[in-house]
Amino acid sequence: MAYSSSSCFLALLILTISCTQNPNLFANGDMSLIQKTCKTTKFYDLCISSLESDSTSSEADTKGLAVIMARFAMVNATNTNSFLSSNVLAKKTTNDGLMKKVLKECAGRYSAAGSSLQDSVKDLESDMYDYAYMHVMAAADYANSCRNAFKRYPSLVYPPEISAREDGLKHICDVVMGIIDSLV
Repeated sequence: MAYSSSSCFLALLILTISCTQNPNLFANGDMSLIQKTCKTTKFYDLCISSLESDSTSSEADTKGLAVIMARFAMVNATNTNSFLSSNVLAKKTTNDGLMKKVLKECAGRYSAAGSSLQDSVKDLESDMYDYAYMHVMAAADYANSCRNAFKRYPSLVYPPEISAREDGLKHICDVVMGIIDSLV
């Protein structure tokens, strides 16, 4: 199976996060529950690799797996916000003023996505699945709004690094929404 650059980036990001947060990289979790749960999502391979990389998935029920994936999405949004913010600071020439403005707007959108995902985790923990779904959907939309910010300025090219990060967050959000759908 061929992987796109965004899929490779996403897999690398998940493994990096997992290595720093979990010394037991590949947990021997309840594979039947993980597989059954991941089959309800649009991105089965992403779901499987993410959940296998988190040692807490071995003890999680379906709701717990949704929380784990929402936390992966939260880390993705936070990392993208940091990436964009660092690029805003790197743009020092006057010719980059418009790019700096759009990158700052995008950083704000990814910050909002992270907050929305944090709310989704709280909603999941309170069994408020409709609200959790709504917050995850909003997070994916915040990522999309960054692309739309670039579209408003035809002179700017949407950087492939940001596009890959957008796709990554949207894919993780799709997995979370698929799991939430199986809870209701």
